[in-house]
Amino acid sequence: MAASTHTVTNQAPPLVGYDVFAADRALTEAVDRHLDPGLLDEARDELSALGRSSGSAQVQEWGALANENPPKLRTHDRYGNRIDQVDFHPAWHRLLGKGVSAGLTSAWNRPGGHLRRAAGFVVWAQAEAGNGCPLSMTHAAVPALRTDPALAAEWEPRLTSTIYDQELRPASRKSGVIFGMGMTEKQGGSDVRANTTEARPLAEEGTYGLTGHKWFCSAPMSDGFLVLAQAPGGLTCFLVPRVLEDDTRNVFRIQRLKDKLGNRSNASSEVEFDGTWARRVGDEGRGVRTIIEMVAATRLDCVLGSAALMRQAVAQAVHHCTYREAFGGRLVDKPLMRNVLADLALESEAATTLAMRLATAYDDDSEQERAFLRLAVPAAKYWVTKRCTPVAAEALECLGGNGYVEESGMPRLLRESPLNSVWEGAGNVQALDVLRALQREPGALDAYLREVGQARGADHRLDGAIKNLLAELADLDGIEGRARRLVERIATVLQGSLLVRYAPPEVADAFCASRLGGDWGSAFGTLPHSLDLATVVERARPVA
Repeated sequence: MAASTHTVTNQAPPLVGYDVFAADRALTEAVDRHLDPGLLDEARDELSALGRSSGSAQVQEWGALANENPPKLRTHDRYGNRIDQVDFHPAWHRLLGKGVSAGLTSAWNRPGGHLRRAAGFVVWAQAEAGNGCPLSMTHAAVPALRTDPALAAEWEPRLTSTIYDQELRPASRKSGVIFGMGMTEKQGGSDVRANTTEARPLAEEGTYGLTGHKWFCSAPMSDGFLVLAQAPGGLTCFLVPRVLEDDTRNVFRIQRLKDKLGNRSNASSEVEFDGTWARRVGDEGRGVRTIIEMVAATRLDCVLGSAALMRQAVAQAVHHCTYREAFGGRLVDKPLMRNVLADLALESEAATTLAMRLATAYDDDSEQERAFLRLAVPAAKYWVTKRCTPVAAEALECLGGNGYVEESGMPRLLRESPLNSVWEGAGNVQALDVLRALQREPGALDAYLREVGQARGADHRLDGAIKNLLAELADLDGIEGRARRLVERIATVLQGSLLVRYAPPEVADAFCASRLGGDWGSAFGTLPHSLDLATVVERARPVA
């Protein structure tokens, strides 16, 4: 029995037992907008089922357990045999298995697959973000393997399977597999052409022995890995199976697991190859070109993952302020808190709307859309992932001291928030990639301008921002030194154009006034007070 002095009042109820998909208006409207009407009913049912799982008490507990009990490395068995095994809490396997069964690795071969998967990824990452890493790499390995039709025929059905099989055994005896990736090394980092791992041809055509190290190898418990190594003909892409067809484990020595800021449930490792058996993917010397489509797909998942984290942070903040009272009324009704919440909601909706537009471009696969993605993906990856951390930090503050306590879940969101900005090339890499697209692929800029041009004339602040962007693009003086500023403008103009076309007027007006019109301070909660902020906040409220 509670003591008479310990009556609990004025606390928000847990945000649990709700449909994460259906409660997200920006996401549901994007699916309705971009997906073929004939697929909508099926997609909504699938996404709502996943949304109910993501919002359930059980899955939220799995997420907490997976992060409280991070993976452990066992290099040897009890007899002294080298096994290089990573052990996970059962909750991790349940999360990853649910993601696989929900189709988060099977976008490539079904109508509207990329849009449906993207929406599902946003929904599922709100429950627990760490399992998104192997889901992303498994999905993204498909286009790289398609450069070798024989390899694709062998591996693609396993990669796109909805069956999760966690046992380590030859891939030929599994109904579904998980893939990881190993590109960077100690001496090179993002400069993968500085890699020193050596690939020595073996007697069988297309097979090699790899010797060297990888500084970051993601998801080392996977069934296979795409890695880069120096073959006689130059930097080349290889497929490294974890277990060979004779049931022996490939030489895959896990030296240690990384002790990371966030993403604690997921294993990232350093590995050594020593005569490790591998199959070449694509031609020798074309490793970067072979693996680049995988990188592009995982970059999109960085955008999706950050959009998911922002959405969950904003949902928690709005939910808390809807129930919490202070100074004579609900926090959500206080003008200053309403300004903060509306500002956060704008950032979240802009991220979601942009991410879903990119996903639908993958389903179109026309020359125009491919050119658009070439510029828009690195720009979005740069900007959306960088906005994630300030959004998570401000949303945490909305809960006050409660938000700083681990039980609230907000610290886990905050620790996770910088990851997607670092993964698959940090900010400068993305900015320079945008410059390369502008300089080498004129069709990319044309496709981008066609996209933003569809909203011209609808908002004078957007029109002015497009004009200023064109002036920036025409001035090549010192272009590399101001690349970040240029890419920020490319991203925000694109977000503004999408919101003007698709979002409610109150959302588009507030975004254009602040992000494009300059009527904004240096912190969240500095929107013009004359805007309809109550409508913006209400739109962001998750209905449990």
